[in-house]
Amino acid sequence: MNTSPVTETAPSGAASAVFPALREAARGESMSVDTDRLDARDPTLIARLLPFVRASNRRYLRLRTEGFESLPQGPALYVGNHNGGIAGPDLCCTLGTLWDARGPEAPLYALAHDFAMRQVKPFGAVLQRFGALRATPDNALRALRSGAQVLVYPGGDLDAYRHASRRDEVVLGKRTGFIRLAQTAGVPIVPIVAHGAHRSAYIFSEGEALARLLGLKRWGRLERFPLAFALPWGLTLGPWLPYLPLPFPIQLRALAPIAAAPGADPEAIREQVRAVMQAAMDDLARRARKAP
Repeated sequence: MNTSPVTETAPSGAASAVFPALREAARGESMSVDTDRLDARDPTLIARLLPFVRASNRRYLRLRTEGFESLPQGPALYVGNHNGGIAGPDLCCTLGTLWDARGPEAPLYALAHDFAMRQVKPFGAVLQRFGALRATPDNALRALRSGAQVLVYPGGDLDAYRHASRRDEVVLGKRTGFIRLAQTAGVPIVPIVAHGAHRSAYIFSEGEALARLLGLKRWGRLERFPLAFALPWGLTLGPWLPYLPLPFPIQLRALAPIAAAPGADPEAIREQVRAVMQAAMDDLARRARKAP
């Protein structure tokens, strides 16, 4: 399988351009943002930010990618494994690689947690400009039927906040909504596996009991309240505090599309998706252990 480091094509001013781009993204009626809009995505803004994303992925995260030369051209559901929560570098690596592979103009959306999109509206307004959509089946289906591609992390907090000892495990839980979405839309599922991103912080407790005690699932739609060591804070409590990811190398592999036939058992397809993602994760982990 062909593997390659991310090509460094960022201009020297990429870092200085990121803050104006983010300021521009934050302009507008952020407090009345409609988190279900498809037309808020701004390809021009994405193109302005892409050199910085590319440089960060290459220099800081030492990203290596494979399989992205044969992505589907039409609507597809990208399914990733989630790592490290709000500041986990897997999203930056995956979106940056997809933007590079498909171009900023290609319609690509990423489903974002309801709490970020609706409860922190200025933040949600910024995310929308880069293709974020509130994570609902209706929003994802509208995007796919419009001809777009959609990125989703079905494991959510169960995957993102797993204990550090489980860093090389793909966790999808019992969730089948993404399978039913692909079946209804008639699109293939394209798994994307990130290895190394879960070392961006050291999660020493998933906080399942604490999340139950706080009633987090009821008001935050979360089942984990992680406790971690992360830069620059040292100790971080909960799922919302941003942090600086540790600069461990990241590998990203796009896998062959998987059909989600209408009428097929969603749980069986989910297990097929999880199995091929775990096999890829195991392979990437072996490669990382052999690296100098």
